[in-house]
Amino acid sequence: MIATGQHLPEGLLYELPETTLGVCMTQPAALKVSELAAGKNLVIFAVPGAFTPTCSAQHLPGFIQLADAFRQRGIDEIWCISVNDAYVMQAWGLAQQNRNRVRLLADGAARWTMTLGLEQDASERGLGLRSKRYAMIVHDGVVQYLAVEAPGQFEVSRAERVLEQL
Repeated sequence: MIATGQHLPEGLLYELPETTLGVCMTQPAALKVSELAAGKNLVIFAVPGAFTPTCSAQHLPGFIQLADAFRQRGIDEIWCISVNDAYVMQAWGLAQQNRNRVRLLADGAARWTMTLGLEQDASERGLGLRSKRYAMIVHDGVVQYLAVEAPGQFEVSRAERVLEQL
């Protein structure tokens, strides 16, 4: 599993910005993690799934609500990663009235999540391979802080707890 002090591994994440909704034949952009993270101060958090109860009621909304506070403390971008496709992530952002405050990045095949060592098998709940719930603070591609939730918990990756670490 990735640890504090390590560089984010290379990988691809996919994005469909909210502004592309309704544009015929729009394909998700494949984005290299190293290029996205270069020179930036980031907060990255992951959820087990878009539109799932805790993720939709608390996790993403907390980061949307505190986006300005994170930026005031030097964070350039907030990323939300989920093992969903980019179309689902775009629809979730619209449903959550995100308005591009948090970048919703898809890891549909869980490749980057597995490279991080933060995958979980949620097959017994009908979800298949998913990401663990976590949050990290990253400076220029290097992990400065990492908090991984215990199964079924939602404490250490809350927006308020991450903000306290800055």
